[in-house]
Amino acid sequence: MPTITRQQLADALLEAGVERLDEAVRLLDATLEAIKETLASGEDVLVSGFGKFRVREKKARKGRNPKTGEDILVAPRRVVTYHAAPVLSRRCKAVLHPQGKSDEKP
Repeated sequence: MPTITRQQLADALLEAGVERLDEAVRLLDATLEAIKETLASGEDVLVSGFGKFRVREKKARKGRNPKTGEDILVAPRRVVTYHAAPVLSRRCKAVLHPQGKSDEKP
């Protein structure tokens, strides 16, 4: 499955009406930077119709080094999770099940 690149996102902004490529790149960079700064500060980011990026605090836990089998303590950390908006989830399912045929029960 291909991955969309930063350049492809900037090109999409051009198609949406931004006049110049350098302006599209600047807008994209500013948007991504705002998202990164917000998440780094511990706040969630909600993009309506797309989804929510949430910062979770994970506690320290016992782990094991798979190479040596040695028990270790995994330090507490913060991770970012993503949950798709319902409208995006439905759109993705429609691609997998175009005729309304689904594995789900009604």
